[in-house]
Amino acid sequence: MYIVQIASECAPVIKAGGLGDVVYGLSTELENQGHCVELILPKYDCMRYDHIWGLHEAYLGLEVPWFGGVVTCTVFCGWVHGRVCFFIEPHSGDNFFNRGHYYGAIDDHMRFAFFSKAALEFLLVSNKRPDIIHCHDWQTGLIPVMLYEMYAWHGMDRQRVCYTIHNFKHQGVAGANVLWATGLNRESYYFQYDRLRDNFNPLALNYMKGGIVYSNHVNTVSPHHAWEARYSGISYGLGHTLEIHNDKFGGILNGIEYGVWNPDTDHYIAKNYNKDDISGKAANKKALRDRLLLADDDKPIVAFIGRLDDQKGVHLVHHAMYYALGRGGQFVLLGSATEQGINDWFWHEKCNLNENPDCHIELGFNEELAHLIYAAADIIVVPSNYEPCGLTQTIGLRYGAVPVVRGVGGLVNTVFDRDYDTTHEPDQRNGYVFYETDNNALESALDRALGLWSIYPEEFKKLAMQGMACDYSWKKPAEQYVGIYEHIRA
Repeated sequence: MYIVQIASECAPVIKAGGLGDVVYGLSTELENQGHCVELILPKYDCMRYDHIWGLHEAYLGLEVPWFGGVVTCTVFCGWVHGRVCFFIEPHSGDNFFNRGHYYGAIDDHMRFAFFSKAALEFLLVSNKRPDIIHCHDWQTGLIPVMLYEMYAWHGMDRQRVCYTIHNFKHQGVAGANVLWATGLNRESYYFQYDRLRDNFNPLALNYMKGGIVYSNHVNTVSPHHAWEARYSGISYGLGHTLEIHNDKFGGILNGIEYGVWNPDTDHYIAKNYNKDDISGKAANKKALRDRLLLADDDKPIVAFIGRLDDQKGVHLVHHAMYYALGRGGQFVLLGSATEQGINDWFWHEKCNLNENPDCHIELGFNEELAHLIYAAADIIVVPSNYEPCGLTQTIGLRYGAVPVVRGVGGLVNTVFDRDYDTTHEPDQRNGYVFYETDNNALESALDRALGLWSIYPEEFKKLAMQGMACDYSWKKPAEQYVGIYEHIRA
């Protein structure tokens, strides 16, 4: 099968969050299973060019219709760790992708509308006719709209679209100008409720809603989050749209790239180990303590790795830090804040705890350090308010760090409580789960994890090894996606 992935990110060359990891990992596994996969991405000025091999001009003079005129683009081709990627570079005074950042511009809705238009135009004029176009998140929500309303009439009527929603919070909202920019034009047609009109703002168009309405299949990134999206407020106003289109909506759990996250081969960690012998974690704990100037004591290391924002339950991250220290543990935090207030809060904590030999706060993100923290941590906390899938807990499991998670989204599908889970046998359980958003709920789970570590160390080691035995690779999810591709192609 010939599959084209169109996205705003692909790790490691373009990565702002989990989306980039998913696009790369899924593409890799699809190719491993014998399919032909190509990716179309924006050519940002700030992407990691050192991860691209053989970058060259592949298509010159791509003319993209835009606001009644044309914007000329150059399409580059290169290999990102074996993946064939096309990068679209527009030559326009709008300077769409030369901003020094991926997201956060006031005209993001126009930037990615243009990218979607350019990606389809490139497929059209280069005579590429994939069986499946796989789009991701709001940035590409207009692709199925333009495909079926415009490009299907110009020789692209056999292409089918799978649309994956990674985060319902960001939906891409715009006014009528995007219709005139892309050539869709007909305001009265697209502003109808059953097409692109935002469910709560009659003067706005919603890119993500357009993706849901026009695609052949829609999924989010875990089965439980798909349920939440339909039956709770987690879909941020799109619940009714999902209900209307429920016959083509579901959830597929994300995998992680086992070639990247593998303690048996990881070159970022001090000593390799595997699920049959995790004694190497001790050397990694010492290496992390030496690097971060932590006390080299016989204490459990509790860690948090991820964004510091409301989605991730930042108030519980803060409480977990002090609770772990109060229980005689050590706490390591690696993450960057998405809001100034949260950043200031944790900078204050960093200064306050700077001399504490049992705590280190690293504000920012460092890939090499993340690997070492996973390898050294005994416990990884993921207290999210909502979590479509979550990669932190599955990477933690891979490295023998016992997860303590809140029971939402993909966390429910990957972490099974050692003491209370009734759907899995004891030897299949792998962590601790709590459900409320208050401090007491977090403490109830973290206390059980710390207690097992200190009182029954062999049982804790057994739990960690059971977590390492879980398979959260891309193999099964890729097979599920192929099943969807074959269904909508038929």
